[in-house]
Amino acid sequence: MTASGPTTTEPQARTRPGAPVGALCGVLALLAALAVGHLVAGFISVNASPYLAVGNGAIDLTPVELKDFAVRTFGTHDKLVLLSGMAVVLVGAAALAGLASRRSPWPGTAVFALFGVVGIVAVAVRPDLGPVAILAPLASLVAGVGVFRLLHRAARTRSGGRDEPRAGKSRRSFLVTGAGVLAGSAVAGVGGQLLGSTRDATASRAAVGRLVPVRTAPAIPVDADFAKLGTPPFLTPNREFYRVDTALTVPQVRTEDWSLRIHGMVEEEKTYRYSDIRNRPLVERTITMTCVSNEVGGPYVSTANFVGVDLADLLEEAGVQHGAEQLYASSVDGWTSGTPVAAVLDRGRGAMLALGMNGEPLPLEHGFPARLVTPGLYGYVSATKWVVDLEVTTWAARQAYWLKRGWGEQAPIKTESRIDTPKGFQTLPAGTVRVAGVAWAQHTGINKVEVRLDNGPWQQATLSAQVNVDTWRMWWSELRVPPGSHQVTCRAVDRTGYTQTQDRAGTVPDGATGWHTITFTTK
Repeated sequence: MTASGPTTTEPQARTRPGAPVGALCGVLALLAALAVGHLVAGFISVNASPYLAVGNGAIDLTPVELKDFAVRTFGTHDKLVLLSGMAVVLVGAAALAGLASRRSPWPGTAVFALFGVVGIVAVAVRPDLGPVAILAPLASLVAGVGVFRLLHRAARTRSGGRDEPRAGKSRRSFLVTGAGVLAGSAVAGVGGQLLGSTRDATASRAAVGRLVPVRTAPAIPVDADFAKLGTPPFLTPNREFYRVDTALTVPQVRTEDWSLRIHGMVEEEKTYRYSDIRNRPLVERTITMTCVSNEVGGPYVSTANFVGVDLADLLEEAGVQHGAEQLYASSVDGWTSGTPVAAVLDRGRGAMLALGMNGEPLPLEHGFPARLVTPGLYGYVSATKWVVDLEVTTWAARQAYWLKRGWGEQAPIKTESRIDTPKGFQTLPAGTVRVAGVAWAQHTGINKVEVRLDNGPWQQATLSAQVNVDTWRMWWSELRVPPGSHQVTCRAVDRTGYTQTQDRAGTVPDGATGWHTITFTTK
């Protein structure tokens, strides 16, 4: 009989995850947090998605100079650049949180809790979201913290002696858990996107049908542009019409859900449904719009035939009270603008509540179902898209989005001109060079455009037919150019006799000024 001693087992220990695994824990937890938040937002509003809410908050908090730089540098891709930059920062922060949590899950837990709190604050301050929208970032916070701790626990493998097989099982368990998180995040993200798309306004727009004005705009003369000579077409196709706004996602507003409230300093508050506006006698006007972010020679100027109703009619039905100074307009996404009351009541100016654009209902990205269009004023004070609220008030009582950020109050569009051909740094044959472009001075009109070569004498260009004082005017000229490097400059003279200033000014606070000059080479 043999005696047997006590059974011994080798100690078990949990090892901290390697650096790649730690970083992966953070990144996967981030994906889960964003996807769950997006899924919950699908039931409420797309803007409740924490990622988009933080992006919208970043836009609101960005200094004016930086916003202006983004529009100037990235154009209509500025929002994509913002979202891409946010993604890079978030992924980097999540990976670092995972690396910092290799010994303990608490650093990562704190980081994901902080992410969640930021999302909650971003949603809470959105003017277009109600209290229930907080559920989306709250779900994101819970998912981020929970998934991070789950992955961290799975990543800490057992090791030592007889438990080496268990270490392999633990690694397999982490891979399975991580794959499950990735798959679940994909399902949640796609689900949120599909739920959000159920509110798409495309079908509602298609159901509007043709908008037939009782007063049509005069026909565009055949010589209203010199497109064959290098200018843009007189009417800008909807797909090419400039778009500059603060909306990260295009608001989806169906006609059956839309209404417009007029209140404030009025005798009688009014509320109009889409059918109320649609069934009124519609008018059509040809109007050139310009964005205040347009640099000298910039692309943010376009022309369209707009169909809608006179804004003055709606305001007169409400009865504007004495002392009213501005029309404070709010978009469905909470953006605001302030238009001088005198401008919108001026029948000669023709401010509109527009429903249509170039023969069709407004495109979704250009404000469907309805937007404001006030000729002669930069868009940030005159052209609220997806408009749902008009408050008649004073400048002291309300400050609109850009006015709070130091932009000008009245914002009349300045007399400007642009060279469209030749392009900058283009190489051309020496001899006769054709120069062509556009000029604008909305609500005043263009009287003359002059060009000069290499600081030589000014030469008067040939102008296109004038459609009306609220639209741009095309021009062209021919110059004798010897071989070498050259500069060509243009300037406009409006109908008051004012000559476009050569003094350079940036877009802030009320529009850029200066002569447009390009450099080209001839051989």
